[in-house]
Amino acid sequence: MRRREFMALGGGAAFTWPLTARAQRMAIPAIDFLSPGSPEYDAIRVTALRRGLNEAGYIEGRDVAIEYRWAQNQLDRMPVLAADLVQHPVAVIVAPGLVSTLAATAVTSTVPIVFLFGVDPVDLGLVASLRRPGGNITGLNVFSTELAAKGLELLRELLPATASVGFLANPKNNATEVEARSVLAANQTIGVEIHILHAGTEAEIDAAFAKLARTRAGALIVNADYFFSSRISQLVALAALYAVPTLYPIREFHVAGGLMSYGYDLTEGYRLIGTQVAHILKGEKPADLPVMELSKIELVINVKTAKALGLTMPATLLARANEVIE
Repeated sequence: MRRREFMALGGGAAFTWPLTARAQRMAIPAIDFLSPGSPEYDAIRVTALRRGLNEAGYIEGRDVAIEYRWAQNQLDRMPVLAADLVQHPVAVIVAPGLVSTLAATAVTSTVPIVFLFGVDPVDLGLVASLRRPGGNITGLNVFSTELAAKGLELLRELLPATASVGFLANPKNNATEVEARSVLAANQTIGVEIHILHAGTEAEIDAAFAKLARTRAGALIVNADYFFSSRISQLVALAALYAVPTLYPIREFHVAGGLMSYGYDLTEGYRLIGTQVAHILKGEKPADLPVMELSKIELVINVKTAKALGLTMPATLLARANEVIE
């Protein structure tokens, strides 16, 4: 099936549908994939989503139609995209990220929503409990707030003499405040100075690194965020330019030369999302489907980058790494 073609008109959004896509959508259940990211960034994850559906017997184009909506990291577009999708028959909404989940819940309380994000959905009031969500929403939680705190411990192990660490966060991300608090709480036992740096545009990322240099912080944690994951080359290049040891949230950063990444295997997460969607397509209710938790966490270390920064990786870190890049 061809993707829905859409174009922005005067700050709004208008969509044109191929006739074959309309006919197909009427004949088989439709899934809407509502993402704050881009087709390029989500490509691997969409493949994993399809794999989960395939394992449950659903083939895209044969048993189910998938319509893709990407905000291209323009988070102010999410409400418009969400509002449009419920104007058409939708069996399930897949909402990766808290921003897309909140946009979807704002426009429907009946269409099933399957989410993936890193903040406790019970604390946010999105579900009654992880075991029995109780409404039209369920999904997969990765508790990335805990990962950011653990990342601080990893950097401390690598750099025991470091007195200050930067934490790069996107102020446009609803989870930023919660994750910053998590890092600050973890720091109570570590005792370094934490510099919270905000960036929601390419220019602000440049400015954040310049500010980091002025504070003489010895390391940096990049928060898990769709925008940052779309700016991998920029972030890794700036970390090299300023010679700042940096911990990233996903393994894709190591391909560009990132020092370390510590985070969940999101491709496995999206496969699990596919199986969750399949349960709903088979008639199960989101209210009764427990929120899943992703348990596989990966530590990837780039020894070549460490040498370029003049660092020697502790044997304890190397022994715990899932992958070491020489």
